[in-house]
Amino acid sequence: MATDVQTKNITNLLASLPEDQRHRVADRWRVHQQREALIQRPSFWKRLWLFLTLIGPGILVMIADNDAGGVITYAQTGAAYGIGFFIPFLILMVPVAYVVQEMTVRLGAVTHRGHAEMIWGRYGPFWGAFSLFDLVVANILTLVTEFIGITIGMKMFGVPAVWSALGGFLIVAGVLLFLRYHTWERVALWVAVGNLIFVPLAIASHPHWGQVVKALGSWHIPVGIAVSGFVYVILANLGTTIAPWMLFFQQSSVVDKGLTEKDIPIGQADTAIGTILMGLVAIALVALTGSWVYGLSGAGNFGIHRIMAALAHSPIGSVGTGLFGLGLVEAGLIAAIAITASTSWAVGEALKLPRSINLRPQHALPFYLSGLLGTALAALTVLIPHAPLGFLNLTVQVVASIFMPAAMMFLLLLLNDPEIMGQHVNRPWQNMAAFSIVGLLMVADGLYGFTVVFPHAL
Repeated sequence: MATDVQTKNITNLLASLPEDQRHRVADRWRVHQQREALIQRPSFWKRLWLFLTLIGPGILVMIADNDAGGVITYAQTGAAYGIGFFIPFLILMVPVAYVVQEMTVRLGAVTHRGHAEMIWGRYGPFWGAFSLFDLVVANILTLVTEFIGITIGMKMFGVPAVWSALGGFLIVAGVLLFLRYHTWERVALWVAVGNLIFVPLAIASHPHWGQVVKALGSWHIPVGIAVSGFVYVILANLGTTIAPWMLFFQQSSVVDKGLTEKDIPIGQADTAIGTILMGLVAIALVALTGSWVYGLSGAGNFGIHRIMAALAHSPIGSVGTGLFGLGLVEAGLIAAIAITASTSWAVGEALKLPRSINLRPQHALPFYLSGLLGTALAALTVLIPHAPLGFLNLTVQVVASIFMPAAMMFLLLLLNDPEIMGQHVNRPWQNMAAFSIVGLLMVADGLYGFTVVFPHAL
């Protein structure tokens, strides 16, 4: 009887709420019912079902981080420098990405506010506009790399760039406009599964595992390389591991999903799983190209077309190269879905628009259009004849790493504010780790700037 009364009360409450809140409350009510069932009759399967219900933002943001630009960057990194330096480097990047993104889980679950909304509300319109401008510019540039990946991948199957760019845009727009948050997230996660194709491809290529093990034990900078180019590639790998859009996306996703303080441990586990998957894919790509493309004449200057042509002569053959192309398309699609949503959320929060993927387009068209306009611009950019797409891809990752220290500082200020976070403020070790990451980014940025101004000094 009590359950029937509760259900009736919830039904009445839902009928009185705005649409976005109605969907969110309904999701939380389902979670509450799962928790009650677990308490009454504990079982492994009920615990697993609750866990699977609550995860999503962490896995999605990390898999989307292995975007088309990231796939191209990792492939070019392995082709240019092999596996001696960058596989250990990417292993180090796994905890770095977790430390950064875990903070957004706590901030979103405690405040129930998106990242842009928190910056505008806490630090005023100047800093709010500054952070929003950085995000929107970086997002549009990053989206260009996603459509580069989509068009290159589809070109392998004879699809003209104009049709693949248009098709990619329509898929992103359709998913955002016509799916509500829960379905949008689950569809995006199914798309994200395709990102893992690079792991079996790397295994099937029979990479030089002995060299991988040796690299782990004798990590060193390659001898006789151009320092400026090497630092540039380090920055590109940093930029594709941690980027400003990820902060805005995961925090807003946590809010739209409706996670609360009691869900923080599952949100942390969600992020940890996503981080490990991200690292596996990145390492697989470097192992693949570092084993079979590195050492070829001119490999340091290979674009992704030349890299895939070289891989066709590796053990994965033409079939594996075709799967690589499909993986490139998937990487562009999943990242475009996530980055478009992050732009819409951030602009909606800053301008106080109705903002939730639970809203129908006719009720929140400005919210949806703010993200889709940037995506349309990116799709058109890749169609410009003779555009330097390969150079642009690496440059975008570098720009992301240059923008990241400012974004990290806002995040750290918020996470160390007891008035906002209460008992969930950063612990000393979390601050030490986070400030070390900011320091690493600033040193790398400064070193790159030095090599640009004084190209022959090092």
